[in-house]
Amino acid sequence: MNGVGCLTSSQETKKSIGGNLWKLLQADERAVELMMQKYNLPYLIARILVLREVGIDEVNNFLDPKIQKLMPNPDVLKDMSKAAKRIAQAVIKREKIAIIGDYDVDGATSSSVLRLFLEETGIKPLIHIPEREEGYGPSIQAVDAFKAQGAQILITVDCGTTAFEPLEYAVSLGMDVIVIDHHEAETKLPKIYAVVNPKRLDEDNDYPYLKFMAAVGVVFMSVVAINRELRVQKFYSSEHPEPDLMKWLDLVALGTVCDVVPLKGLNRAYVRQGLKIMANRNNLGLTTLIDKANLNEAPTAFHLGFVLGPRINASGRVGDADMSHKLLCCSDSYQAQVMADKLNEYNVARKDIEAHVMLQAIEMLEGTPQAYPIAFVSGKNWHQGVIGIVAGKLKERYNLPSFVMSIEDDEVKGSARSIPQVDLGALIIAAKEKGLITKGGGHTMAAGFSLEEEKIEAFREFVGKYVVEKIGSEAITPILDIDAELDAAGAKLELLDYLEKLEPYGAGNKEPLIVLKNVHLVKPALVGVGHVRCILTSANGGSLKAMAFRVGDNDIGHTMLTSKGENFDVAGVLRRDRWQGRNEVQFILSDIRRA
Repeated sequence: MNGVGCLTSSQETKKSIGGNLWKLLQADERAVELMMQKYNLPYLIARILVLREVGIDEVNNFLDPKIQKLMPNPDVLKDMSKAAKRIAQAVIKREKIAIIGDYDVDGATSSSVLRLFLEETGIKPLIHIPEREEGYGPSIQAVDAFKAQGAQILITVDCGTTAFEPLEYAVSLGMDVIVIDHHEAETKLPKIYAVVNPKRLDEDNDYPYLKFMAAVGVVFMSVVAINRELRVQKFYSSEHPEPDLMKWLDLVALGTVCDVVPLKGLNRAYVRQGLKIMANRNNLGLTTLIDKANLNEAPTAFHLGFVLGPRINASGRVGDADMSHKLLCCSDSYQAQVMADKLNEYNVARKDIEAHVMLQAIEMLEGTPQAYPIAFVSGKNWHQGVIGIVAGKLKERYNLPSFVMSIEDDEVKGSARSIPQVDLGALIIAAKEKGLITKGGGHTMAAGFSLEEEKIEAFREFVGKYVVEKIGSEAITPILDIDAELDAAGAKLELLDYLEKLEPYGAGNKEPLIVLKNVHLVKPALVGVGHVRCILTSANGGSLKAMAFRVGDNDIGHTMLTSKGENFDVAGVLRRDRWQGRNEVQFILSDIRRA
């Protein structure tokens, strides 16, 4: 079984040096055995596929996802055919098309993919990305501005499904309005020309993974449908050659990863293929941003989510919301350099603002006894662009549901992040029903809300009691879900080759967390800014390099540096070391426990 073992029940109740409980996830061993036999897979790989709920007939599509296999006829989505024909008609008749997007990465990539496609057909669309202060989605003011510029069609991307008033107002002005979105829908839809959204409550659900798409994925399906309609109408010619739609998959991958949607079904194919396109460096703006970020290797899903995404998001958080979309559509090298530099500046500013708010929040929480097991803080005019990030970091720091609020002149705006035991979506609905907040919405783990300043304390008490009811008043020990155990001798390049077939990693397909049992830490040393490296050896003769990042000032780093020949179990992930032309296995250590 490739050195795979199992944690004992006593080990699962023992805290690690990092303060976590380790829990080995339980897999259906019969399903694992069947998958090993049918596809000739190593035990560890089959086990992870079963844990990721990949069906026995879905293995090939998971390991080798192809868009042509996983994307159905776009017309399976309601209103898609209608929307595609109307937009194709507008292209043929040279009508004025207006687009409203959103200020996050999904919004920027969605508006960019649609704009770049329309420009290749000869249409120069009007684009509006609302600033954060203007609020999310379409507004009456934006509709009026488009009408004044002669817009005949209004298309919203990554927004609009519940924007009844402004969109129906646009209809009253004579515009045909089309929504291309992926957000939750209500029973009622706006009375407009078309709503293309896989989360419409009346969708047939024949392809359930379409509901996982980011908005940019829905936009790409729409572009496929529009392109097909233009082909049917014999629009393409030597004057207007048919575009290669695949070249925009780099943007589709970027928006999909950064919107943290599950990397299942079609999304896996979008990201797998999009990363290949991105490595070809065809998009000038994106390539310039990659170079400014000093990314000197082929981008991975990690780089999209943690290197490029934050820079693109920064414009909507603390700068000019329109800039990210402009960069992604840029064809001028000098302008691309200027905008990429500006996004880097915005990202630095965002980090500074975030650090300032974070420090104030920690001082509030740790300087005063807390009545409830929540991180609940508010401050005057805290920047709205960072309160969600701060809420997420407080949740990670304290392992508690976290609520961060900015007290503005007219209202209090808040953001919340949760732990698995507390459903924020249900909490926000309950608070709204009690009249404690004026508006709000969200998912199980994340939410946004607004309230009046005088209601803050009542809201704190409500949230505190709600959380106590769910988890009790004791602090909860965080749990590390372990995918598999392995002896260090089993960490070979052949296994790593298989593991890389499980990529891209992200929401719904986390990078496999593996425990190496009973290892010695040889030659532990502090390197860089607080990192610890060592060699892990096992009794079976296994040996591999390991690195633990940013642990120099905590218990994990101290234990590693003073290990003195003890035996440890270590948790982390296997990665390929390509530094200076190497091709070796290395272990990225995230937690440690005495064996």
